Amino acid sequence: MSLDAVMDFRRRDAGDKLMGRTRYTIDRASPGMLHAAVLRAPLASGRIVRLDVTKAAALPGVRAVATAADAPGRVGIGIADHSLFAEDVVRYVGEPLAAVAADTPEQAQAALQAIEVEIAPLPAVFTMEQSLAPGAPLVHPGWRDYEILLEGGARAGNVAWEATVVRGDVEAAFARPDVTVVESTFRVGRQNHMAFEPRAAVAHYEEGRFHIETSTQVPWTVRNATARFLGVPASQVRVTVPPVGGAFGLKFDIAIEPFAALLAKLSGRSVRLVNSREEEMLTCLFRENAEIRIRSAVTREGEIAGREAVVLMDCGAYGGEQVFLTTMTAHTLGGNYKLGAVRLASRAVYTHTAPNGAFRACNGVYNTFALERHTDEIAGVLGMDPLDFRRRNVLGDGDLGATGQVYEGEVLRPMLARMDALCAATPPRRPDDGRLYGRATTVGTWFVFTGPSAATVNMNADGSATLVTSGVEIGSGSMMQGLPQIVAATLGIRPEEVVVRQADTDAAGYDVGVGGGRQTVSLGAASLEAAQEVRGKLLQVAAQMLDAAPDDLTMQNGRIEIAGPNGAGFTIAEVAARAQALTGPVAGTGAFTRKGVPSLPGCVAGHFIDALDIPVFAVHDCEVAVDPETGHVEVLAYRVVQDVGRALNRSAIGGQIQGGVVQGLGYALHEEVSIDAEGRIRQSGFETYRVPLAGDVVPVEIDLFEGAPSLGPFGIKGAGEVPILNVGASVACAVANATGRRVQELPLTPPHVLALLLDRRPAVRLPHILPAWDDNLVRPHGDPAG
Repeated sequence: MSLDAVMDFRRRDAGDKLMGRTRYTIDRASPGMLHAAVLRAPLASGRIVRLDVTKAAALPGVRAVATAADAPGRVGIGIADHSLFAEDVVRYVGEPLAAVAADTPEQAQAALQAIEVEIAPLPAVFTMEQSLAPGAPLVHPGWRDYEILLEGGARAGNVAWEATVVRGDVEAAFARPDVTVVESTFRVGRQNHMAFEPRAAVAHYEEGRFHIETSTQVPWTVRNATARFLGVPASQVRVTVPPVGGAFGLKFDIAIEPFAALLAKLSGRSVRLVNSREEEMLTCLFRENAEIRIRSAVTREGEIAGREAVVLMDCGAYGGEQVFLTTMTAHTLGGNYKLGAVRLASRAVYTHTAPNGAFRACNGVYNTFALERHTDEIAGVLGMDPLDFRRRNVLGDGDLGATGQVYEGEVLRPMLARMDALCAATPPRRPDDGRLYGRATTVGTWFVFTGPSAATVNMNADGSATLVTSGVEIGSGSMMQGLPQIVAATLGIRPEEVVVRQADTDAAGYDVGVGGGRQTVSLGAASLEAAQEVRGKLLQVAAQMLDAAPDDLTMQNGRIEIAGPNGAGFTIAEVAARAQALTGPVAGTGAFTRKGVPSLPGCVAGHFIDALDIPVFAVHDCEVAVDPETGHVEVLAYRVVQDVGRALNRSAIGGQIQGGVVQGLGYALHEEVSIDAEGRIRQSGFETYRVPLAGDVVPVEIDLFEGAPSLGPFGIKGAGEVPILNVGASVACAVANATGRRVQELPLTPPHVLALLLDRRPAVRLPHILPAWDDNLVRPHGDPAG
């Protein structure tokens, strides 16, 4: 059966979710289950003088109390800097101090109130400017003593990690007499994921092993990190994942699972722990706030002879995902365009604020905003049309990326042409009510994060198949649509006949996790390989039954037949039953990991990904109307041309693009996070944090660009991550065009835009960012230069 025959398969979980029958982690309960709660620090920086849990442990209904003494391990990415509980010092408001488990939620809360805590305040740094100032207090005074998990990243003081790219002679490029130097600075705030289901976990301790049911994107990360926190072998931890009620990167890291596991062991009972909405807001792994300084040396004809940039990423109190995300700058801020010489520095900076983390398209969203605004400013200085400048400079077949990898295929220029056609089909929606009109087209470069995946396909005697992986359905439809389509197309059955098991680390092989657009690609490739093994075994048995060669057989529409009209054959169920009787159950296994595209040797330092196995490109167009009296920005029209490799399910991809654009509009226009003078996040729930509402939704015109190179199964690429990539950039460029003002910050809330219109918004200047072109880079294991 061809892949085309199983296209546009409707997701099987839709009905249950619409009718409220789906049981998420927060719906899990069992007799005798305990309720957990976490005591969190009330201040951002201080030394723990006293922490006494004696009275709390003696209260009625309290079955277990845990502190730092019960969890000796540290975890992290690149560096092991994060303990489960605050040990000697507190580093942010909301940091866990202790955890309790009791018979009822009320008893658990009463126990928290009974814990006696004394914390002596210490100086704090709440902004990156404060953190990088000479003589600033160190968030981690003992940073030199942390275990290094990946060599190569530069670290010093409050700089948790630095990744750099240096390719070509940058000084010579900027010293050329025929170039003009254009410099830009940008600042963006944090963004909250606001998943409807908060982080939740249910833990059991049975027969010397932990079993954790959790709402997560990364069951194997939860398994391994929990084991490391608790100082036990990873084989003692089993993780299963019920349906996940929203994630967007929030659940791509360890969260509350170790607390529940530890309390389950101490109490001998099952333990349920669910964050409140306030806890989600105060301790959520936000998309990080960032500051970007970028400059380019360009010729009069529009050639980019050299580019340099520094990106500061606020990782909060612990390195976490930001250490890994320093890698992304090379491929997002250093992507889109052909560059001569290039030098980039990306730094994760400690502050006494809640840790930040991954969020859909990670640092690509704000780096694309910075890069595309900078591109428009270049075109303005040169007197060139911004679209002409882009057409001249976008990456094409054989061009070098920032890290020296060679790109394959001509993709962005044809996509720009497709956008031209999409725009030409509808006239501009210029308002006639006095509002200012602006329009912009932007490009973006993202990638599919591949990494290891495993899959097993078991063929059942009734002709159905069971797919076993560590994949998680987080709403994109990959587990409910994409993977069943791949297996069904390979085995000649209907997607409805492919049963997908929920993730279980005891039953399925290792998987990096769901995120980065990797699920359909990596798990899809592993599932395809497993299904192909099953297909081969069934064809061998059918060949014996039909006295024919396997190559002479077809496998489609639930049957295996001799090729040709009126060929003899059997149902797949009959062949599967015969195979099971002859040789035992029929199964196949598959595995996949990254191909490993080469970068230029010696070009990068501190990177987790040197080059992109599967680049993904996007072209967005946005029309806006700006009210000059209120600063309100209305998005009039939005268009997307997205590189999908091959569209496995066009309706599912369309849903991802529509949702990603709306989420991006929230980042661009509405969602604003502020931190008060004591380091506490002011927005504590839906009442104070403005997300897009139904009236903010704009129908998106979509054109799927197929045919770009991809090593994914059937040539597919991940489609869920990239739709948000260009949105902030497109809105910002359109607002700049409408107002004639220099847009340097997001979000563009009405007060922000009105201040721009009235020339009351100060220009973003970042003197505390040490420019790469002054060679003031952090030295490994030394002190920050300057």
